[in-house]
Amino acid sequence: MVGAPHKPAYVATKHGIIGLTKSVAIEVAEHGITCNAVCPGTVLTPIIEKQIAQQAQVTGLPEERVLQAVFLDRMPTGRLIPPEEVAAAIAFLCSDAAASITGTAIPVDGGYTTH
Repeated sequence: MVGAPHKPAYVATKHGIIGLTKSVAIEVAEHGITCNAVCPGTVLTPIIEKQIAQQAQVTGLPEERVLQAVFLDRMPTGRLIPPEEVAAAIAFLCSDAAASITGTAIPVDGGYTTH
């Protein structure tokens, strides 16, 4: 949902998913099908935990400092996102309560895209 330096291919694919979501939503709406994109921020996964440890080793900083400076510096909530919160958003979008939500990108990003 935002640009990033040194990551043009990554950013292009993410923006493409949002465009695809909008087009699919239009095409399938008459059949009662919805299509949305869930856009997670930095989710607490083993890959992120490994990246924190690697950055700490490279920079010589403690892992907590790396977490704050590299991963949380633009997240207003100040914490990594638990996978369960992303899953809960997806479960909601699959529920009858979200039947009129279609063609949109839903950030689950701790406020990262508010900047």
